[in-house]
Amino acid sequence: MARILAIDFGKKRVGLAVTDPLQLIASKLTTVPSHQIFDFLKDYFQKEQVEKVIIGYPLQMNNEASEAVLYINPFLKRFQKLYPDMPLEQVDERFTSRMAFQTMIDAGLKKKDRQNKATIDAVSATIILQSYLEQKKFR
Repeated sequence: MARILAIDFGKKRVGLAVTDPLQLIASKLTTVPSHQIFDFLKDYFQKEQVEKVIIGYPLQMNNEASEAVLYINPFLKRFQKLYPDMPLEQVDERFTSRMAFQTMIDAGLKKKDRQNKATIDAVSATIILQSYLEQKKFR
């Protein structure tokens, strides 16, 4: 089986998480600057077999898209142009940053480490991917 890659796209940074080849466990991969994401993806797709990409899509409480789609939609459009055969699925990412922060507290990370926004982005991508895997079990 191939991996599933999750993307938590932000203006400045992109958090990335990936499954194991059996698609059982989501793990934090890395964080890259937003302007370098396509270089990273090109290299990663050459090294690893990826079946699908999951991207966190920010919705508001009324289920309408948030303002963040102004920079996520251009990313989605370019991704689909560069990788037309790669399945891309959008997943609601409401509260993932807050959940990531709480997860880091629960894991015992020191305050200084919890303030690292790159870590929060990568943990958010991991939460997005783990939620997707759990929902997939029940479909």
